Amino acid sequence: MAKIYIIHGAYGNPSENWIPWLKAELERMGQQVIVPRFPTPEGQSLENWRQVFAQYELTEGTIMVGHSLGPAFILDVLEHNLIKAAVLVAPFVRELGIRQFDAINSSFYREFDWKKIRKNCSRFVVLHADNDPYVPLDRAEEVARALHVKVEIVPGAGHFNAKAGFTSFPLLLERLRQLQE
Repeated sequence: MAKIYIIHGAYGNPSENWIPWLKAELERMGQQVIVPRFPTPEGQSLENWRQVFAQYELTEGTIMVGHSLGPAFILDVLEHNLIKAAVLVAPFVRELGIRQFDAINSSFYREFDWKKIRKNCSRFVVLHADNDPYVPLDRAEEVARALHVKVEIVPGAGHFNAKAGFTSFPLLLERLRQLQE
């Protein structure tokens, strides 16, 4: 069984949205699941998130799941670590045009070494909604193109948060099962 890391986004935490449900479902399947708590919004920076994550060990069998800002952090991690697969939910790697978010996310916006990322992780799933109020579809498409995958559009999913009804996420669980086959 794989070790699975779930990475929350800005203003997020391990106890929100679908994260507790997914963790419980994966643990019921015998998976080891780790959901780090990153500083946000106070103290949020790429460097501070790297410091929090430094205590964890990744292996070639690791799977990472990220929501919102989480995928940008995962991509940073993948420039230096080899893992099995990554699922990126509502990803973006540049400004959203929303001052509140861009101000605290700015240290995560940079040029990525996409070739190295693809070398260190060969299996990606990119999920995005057709009505995300925060992350425009073109941001997810930009990430997917760089990873040489297609965006899987989830109709009416909003930002995949509790406000959009996402306290569970069966599609994500199914994609994780498929990645382990």
